[in-house]
Amino acid sequence: MQRDFDQASRYLQIGRLAEAEALYRNVLAVEPRHAESLHHLGLTAWKLGRFVEAADFIRRAVDFRPYYAEAWSNFGVVLQALGRTDEAAAACRKAIGLQPHLARAHSNLGNSLQAQGLNDAAIAAYRQAVALDPGFAGAFANLGDALRRQGALEEAAIACRRAIALQPSLAEAHRGLAHVLRQQGRLEEAMAAYRRAIALGPESAACLTELGNALAETGRFDEAIAAHRQALEIAPNRAETLLNLGSAFQAQGYAQQALDAYSAAVAARPDFADAHCTLGTLLASHGRWDEAAAAYRRAIELAPNFAEAHANLAGALRVQGRLVEAIEAYRRAVAFKPELSEILVEICHLRQQVCDWTGLEEAQFAALDKVREGDRRAPPFAVLCLSPSPEDHLRTARRWARSFDAIAQSRPAMGAPAVVPATGGRLRIGYLSSDFNQHATASLIAELFERHDRTRFEIFGYSCGGDEASAMRTRLVAAFDTFADLRASSHVQAAERIRNDGIDILVDLKGYTQNSRPEILALRAAPIQVSYLGYPGTMGSSFIDYLMADRFVLPADQQRFYDEKIVYLPNCYQANDTGRPVAPLRPSREDCGLPSEGFVFCCFNNSYKITSEMFGVWMRLLRDVPGSVLWLLGANEAVAANLDRETTARGIAPQRLIYAPKLPLPEHLARLSLADLFLDTLPVNAHTTASEALWVGLPVLTCAGEAFIGRVAGSLLAAVGLPELIASSLEDYAAAAAFLAQRPALLASLRRRLADNRGKAPPFDIMQTTRNIEAAYLHMAERRSAGQPPAGFDVAELIAARVSVALRRDRPG
Repeated sequence: MQRDFDQASRYLQIGRLAEAEALYRNVLAVEPRHAESLHHLGLTAWKLGRFVEAADFIRRAVDFRPYYAEAWSNFGVVLQALGRTDEAAAACRKAIGLQPHLARAHSNLGNSLQAQGLNDAAIAAYRQAVALDPGFAGAFANLGDALRRQGALEEAAIACRRAIALQPSLAEAHRGLAHVLRQQGRLEEAMAAYRRAIALGPESAACLTELGNALAETGRFDEAIAAHRQALEIAPNRAETLLNLGSAFQAQGYAQQALDAYSAAVAARPDFADAHCTLGTLLASHGRWDEAAAAYRRAIELAPNFAEAHANLAGALRVQGRLVEAIEAYRRAVAFKPELSEILVEICHLRQQVCDWTGLEEAQFAALDKVREGDRRAPPFAVLCLSPSPEDHLRTARRWARSFDAIAQSRPAMGAPAVVPATGGRLRIGYLSSDFNQHATASLIAELFERHDRTRFEIFGYSCGGDEASAMRTRLVAAFDTFADLRASSHVQAAERIRNDGIDILVDLKGYTQNSRPEILALRAAPIQVSYLGYPGTMGSSFIDYLMADRFVLPADQQRFYDEKIVYLPNCYQANDTGRPVAPLRPSREDCGLPSEGFVFCCFNNSYKITSEMFGVWMRLLRDVPGSVLWLLGANEAVAANLDRETTARGIAPQRLIYAPKLPLPEHLARLSLADLFLDTLPVNAHTTASEALWVGLPVLTCAGEAFIGRVAGSLLAAVGLPELIASSLEDYAAAAAFLAQRPALLASLRRRLADNRGKAPPFDIMQTTRNIEAAYLHMAERRSAGQPPAGFDVAELIAARVSVALRRDRPG
């Protein structure tokens, strides 16, 4: 019997487990109460993955020999494998009580404590283990992992390196060191350590997955995908690997492959909250909002404190127009994870959208203070709307742009596009947008596409948005020489399509607004990349070369807040479609719910642009102008309820607010002229809505803000010859509004001047706007052809210089 036991123990030590098991059973057949054989048979079953059977064998061993410390220690290991962490810790403590100097029992106790989230206690247990046995490599590796979780990275690295020095073949120590190096940002060293761990333990699917994640962090997505697939060859249904594989696919824009991987992760592990949440983000990115919300809700059911799932659910609810529910979901996210500064900004922006101003100013200050701390990210467009500071706008945009660095690095060959030819052929101009439908941007720029000089330019449209089958969509598709739908294309595929089309200048019309694809721009799809019209601020990136503006919206002293080189267009930067149709039948005041008598102030800006301070100015106007009403764009029930409450609180009857339902653009333009004066907002101005009002002859009163987003209406008014309607302070704005409301003759003269100027004013001279923009494109290309870097310039000065050169050339002898 002893000979069988000794031989079985040798087999167990060298990994010949089946032979060891057979011999241990032989011993037990002779002596069923042989505690050592029961203990070792339990270890054999544990190594074979038969945890329940292992626990039964070791339990019998300690039943027969209650003072068997090693068996109690290993009983803790098996119970830990079964997820019975409390019992595991108790078993380890029993071993320590019997044999206080048993280092392995202290290390096993540390593992159980760490599984319970008691990291400090685990560190103490590991330190005791290595103090008792300074040559215990496994305990040093465990200590390194616990110190890493505590954030003590330098100490963690020392512990892992000590483990490696003691046992160079210990894969767990190399893996632990790789984790530490990765958290320190030393990714190349981390990947080398992961590879050593994999070489020592090639069956480690988890380690291959971590290597894949590190590769993805450096932008090497193809290698990351290969590592995840190799992990899946070892463990085909490992949910964590499937999730990370999907993330690598999604980072490159491979939507279907990502969807397949996420779905497989959910199928492999239905209780995997992270997988449900990540699946939701992919569905959301493709506009499948109901499915996305369902995925987020499932993640929350599985993990009620999952802050990111609550935040993502809020985003889906916001897009569905369920703004009050979205605010509550965001608040739950912050309650579970207060450091999420991005969510604080989103809450404030949503509260702007429902005009919930109670305590909002203080909340905005707090959110922006959080964003200014350290290196915190926040959505750039929301910050544009919350803060009037161009410095805040630049800081936020730069931090946001960093998230595209990895994808830019994933295709280094795309970072050095060909030089634009100096002469010969037409310049190829591409326009990138998700709004090639009935959208505010499209209603401004459609005619510019049609008016481009086809002898010098070939025009391409690249659409990232859906096809709503509208008349505008049909018109836009026809306006381009080539139109491509990139919705189903990954970011890399889209960039390669644009590059293969030989685009010289790619013009982005979206910036950081909804459904934008800055990843395509980060991949340097074209040698020259320009931001225009759709985003009133800097993108804070190295992948946008130029921003087209005018000297009113972006004064020279503001250039330091832009990473793009500024191209100044003459007069007003904004293109305007002179083909915007106005319905032939103008409704009556009564048709629109307006009183037949009395002054009509109006503001058809989106609700998030209305601030408490601005609303207070408007309410004082209603008080000072008897019989007047304020005509607003109908948004949602929350907006109406909040504004009615605010109106009452300011001593004005809520009936003096009239809400206009949304209408198709021709019908909306027809009713717009019923108003007497359009009241603009600050710090965010009217943009398209201001040009629409001016187009139908309605004067706009604005107040010029500090940043681009708050100066657009002023640019339009200056360009149409009505600079007196640009106030420099809210006090002047309020006084001007009251003055105009009480002087109908003066207001009528402004209307006549606007009508006289409309046909020839720069904002509505689409041919001249097109020629100015084309001159800008030609100069950008000339600089590139000459090997010169992007540099700011003024198109009016450029045209004047060219005219001067031409005149000198043509002057007689």
